[in-house]
Amino acid sequence: MTENLALETRVTLTDRAAHRIEEIVADEPAGTMLRISVEGGGCSGFQYKFDLVDSVASDDVIIEKSAAKVLIDPVSIEYLSGSEIDFVDDLMGASFKIQNPNATASCGCGTSFAL
Repeated sequence: MTENLALETRVTLTDRAAHRIEEIVADEPAGTMLRISVEGGGCSGFQYKFDLVDSVASDDVIIEKSAAKVLIDPVSIEYLSGSEIDFVDDLMGASFKIQNPNATASCGCGTSFAL
């Protein structure tokens, strides 16, 4: 499955992101995980999508840190390879931020990007 693939893709979670995911799923039913995917759209061509889910697909990549689990489908992992998932809370607001080395441009809000 996916543990070896996760190592190959080098997608990482910061401590802040893992902590925030743990906080979010604490109020959800047991087994809830964060799914991150990449879809067409957004102001730069692709956009990140964040969903809470309760099941793992057989081909999902699972990124784990502490008690936090992030699921990424095989198509999205191609776009996210080498990325770092962080959580920031600043004057502009609180949100997950993805530092994606594959993105050649991104929008100001940080939720869409171009390749």
